[in-house]
Amino acid sequence: MLKKKQKQRKLKQSITWVGVPLVAILGWFYPWLGFLLLGCMAGSVGVAVFRGRAWCDWMCPRGAFFDLFIRPLSREKTIPVFFRSRLVRVVMLVLIFTMIGVQWYLAEGNVAAMGLALVRILTVTTLVGIILGLIIHPRIWCHICPMGTLGHWFAQGKEPLSISRVCTECEACARICPMQLKPYEYRLDGTMMDNDCIKCGLCVTACPRRALSFSSGHGEKAAHLAG
Repeated sequence: MLKKKQKQRKLKQSITWVGVPLVAILGWFYPWLGFLLLGCMAGSVGVAVFRGRAWCDWMCPRGAFFDLFIRPLSREKTIPVFFRSRLVRVVMLVLIFTMIGVQWYLAEGNVAAMGLALVRILTVTTLVGIILGLIIHPRIWCHICPMGTLGHWFAQGKEPLSISRVCTECEACARICPMQLKPYEYRLDGTMMDNDCIKCGLCVTACPRRALSFSSGHGEKAAHLAG
């Protein structure tokens, strides 16, 4: 079941990842491609309002790219807490949008220059993400990505992961999680309150006790049956 789930996820990602080279490479020759980033930004926030950070699973071209091409080469070390701090997220959010704003101001309405500004931002941040992904973890950029941060804020209470008390804390969920989250730590709470969950469902499939689910009330129902 897990292998099937992983295969299905990779299949979806194999469609979306092409957005990265499309903009980061061809965008230097066709600057208008840079405006595709605005679509990704809108998609990230729009999906977050209803489903949390589900966009970051396979719909985000960069997230898909990191999983497909950086993960096999990554050292996959533990992501330092520093990269998940609120301060770092806010700084990155302000920094990126300030850079875009300044470049657009200097463009003085030149559409090509504005598109190129977005291409430039995507190229630089993707290179940073690749370097961090290789030496630490493939999804490390996702923790400081400005749009991921907005998704994180809007994700509160959206399709939370339920954890049943039949969970034995075997940590299988943590080992498979692309974001290095630890669902088992929320066993007693019944619901994982970490907004960085990208709803990939790998932990649900990997759990040998079937203790995890995105169905509301699953934790309480399973715990009742187990009792």
